[in-house]
Amino acid sequence: MSALDPKLEQTAVNTIRFLAVDAIQKANSGHPGMPMGMADCAFVLLHDFLRHDPADPKWPGRDRFVLSAGHGSMLLYAMLHLSGYDLPMEEIKRFRQWGSRTPGHPEYGVTPGVETTTGPLGQGFANGVGMALAGKLLGARLNTKDFSPVDWRVFGIVSDGDLMEGISSEAASLAGHLGLGNLNYLYDDNHICIEGDTNLTFDEDVAARFEAYGWHVQKIDGHDRKAISDALNKAVAEDKRPSIICARTHIAFGSPNKQDSEKAHGSPLGEDEVLATKKALGWPEEPSFLVPDEVRELFSSKRKQWAAEHKYWDTDFAKWRDENPEQARLLDSINCPVDKESSLAKLVDAAGAMPSATRALSGKVLQKAAQLVPGLIGGSADLAPSNKTNISGEDSVEPGTFYGRNMHFGIREHAMGSIMNGMALSGLIPYGGTFLVFADYMRPAIRMAALMELGTIYVFTHDSIFVGEDGPTHQPIEQLASLRCIPGLVVYRPADAVETAAGWTLALSRRHGPTALVLTRQKLPGLERPSGFSPEQALAGAYMVQEEKPGAKAVIVATGSEVAPAVQVAKKLGIRCVSMPSVELFWEMSGEQRNNLVPRDWSVAVVEASHDPGWYRICGKDGLVVGIDRFGASAPASEVASHLGMTAEAMEQKISAWLKD
Repeated sequence: MSALDPKLEQTAVNTIRFLAVDAIQKANSGHPGMPMGMADCAFVLLHDFLRHDPADPKWPGRDRFVLSAGHGSMLLYAMLHLSGYDLPMEEIKRFRQWGSRTPGHPEYGVTPGVETTTGPLGQGFANGVGMALAGKLLGARLNTKDFSPVDWRVFGIVSDGDLMEGISSEAASLAGHLGLGNLNYLYDDNHICIEGDTNLTFDEDVAARFEAYGWHVQKIDGHDRKAISDALNKAVAEDKRPSIICARTHIAFGSPNKQDSEKAHGSPLGEDEVLATKKALGWPEEPSFLVPDEVRELFSSKRKQWAAEHKYWDTDFAKWRDENPEQARLLDSINCPVDKESSLAKLVDAAGAMPSATRALSGKVLQKAAQLVPGLIGGSADLAPSNKTNISGEDSVEPGTFYGRNMHFGIREHAMGSIMNGMALSGLIPYGGTFLVFADYMRPAIRMAALMELGTIYVFTHDSIFVGEDGPTHQPIEQLASLRCIPGLVVYRPADAVETAAGWTLALSRRHGPTALVLTRQKLPGLERPSGFSPEQALAGAYMVQEEKPGAKAVIVATGSEVAPAVQVAKKLGIRCVSMPSVELFWEMSGEQRNNLVPRDWSVAVVEASHDPGWYRICGKDGLVVGIDRFGASAPASEVASHLGMTAEAMEQKISAWLKD
């Protein structure tokens, strides 16, 4: 720990505390207790351990800081403001206001220096695991004996709430298994949650739990800055295990009437208590938002030190680039989007044209995609043989071995999704696979990927009642509708090899939003398409796959495994069929393009083995949706399809009768 005058050090800590207190009081909204309790830990971490440069928030050599306890956002904003990030006092005073850079919970892309969006408890914890994992993966590929362009660490602050959420158990287990020694968390052990003392629901031995996960564990007084510094030094020195420091703190530290009370968790202290707390800690009552000159000078000096470290790094990095051209080229290409036009043909060739399950076609496309995109790394939640997510010829990522590209996330869907977010935030292109029905387990992480506009890729297989014998527990019904409700997520359900290749091309070209590929277990035939068709049309999200007879004014819209039987029906009835692998992309078309495909004055029927009321937006209230309005059943797929009306014959009967009405 730097040798600072104790009085100056205490003044700096209290500056952090009262910036948080004053901002929350002015907004009349927020969580003051956590920033007040963790100010000592935050100051030591910021002043003596974090490698960063406020003048360049995206400096590749920086350490990453994750405030998983995102409700304490003013702690982070105070740290960023004092450090010199582009977060002026005007923004601190606009805490939680429309359009401010100080939203209620930290948001990636809104506030300079915020590494990830946090708030939903446990998400930041798992994001940090993904960042640490990405550091290991990138370091194994890029670091040399003379210089390590990827040697950054991940530091974070986690709360009781983070550790209660199941996602933290999943992520901590994997982090311990892999030995992510570049991960260091401070646990704000303040014994308080919204309803009262954590003993109401949470009396486990957290230290023993993390020791069982294989973590390096320490216990300290979270207000003893010497102890905080010593513990962080030991954590940084431990490079074979992730570290957690259990810091016993007091929520709303210094508040005469609200310290150690749940009343300080989610509500402002109140004007009288703010004044009482300032008096108790020897802080001037006025002005509000005070930053003493000596604290400004302290951080001004630190900025010069951080800038100098950055400059030294840049010099070494430039030398590394000159001496290691192969690694430099790899670094430059690690997160480049694919070119849609040039890449699609290669992926189509990889898929082949024989009848096949789209999960199998996806597996073939993945092999070519991995050659095109060096930053593509991923795996499955213990379902790689079913999801077809292994990259052939590549090693597995295992404890101490990070050069491989095949991840084994274990049966941890929620953590997998959030770890993928951390990997994407660190420059990789992660993909993760599971059965579509288990998308529910990882939905919060998918939502966060969409919110942060991350280019994560989800490989969801076993996509419908055609799973068959496994029964309704494993047969997705409502999942497609649920995923389509997430803004910014593109859901792509291909019908054959061409569309599967297009789906992967789309996913690899989208660096500012996640993509879900929804794939079958059962084999599908290759589609016959009209003359003049080009594979690029499948990238648009919808296109005509069967022309209507002259004078016909009806169209069937279908997705995935239902396209082939829908084409059969359309041929027999002499009407048009449109394949619509992505509803989201269809709505991105111009109104004229949409109307050319699905005319507004035509009769529109939709066929999909799902329960998605959103289809009425396309077919209208007088249109027909041939879908599933109940859970499935355990039986051979053909029998399930027959009983639930998802055969070509049943489709024809329903559509024909509807057209005659």
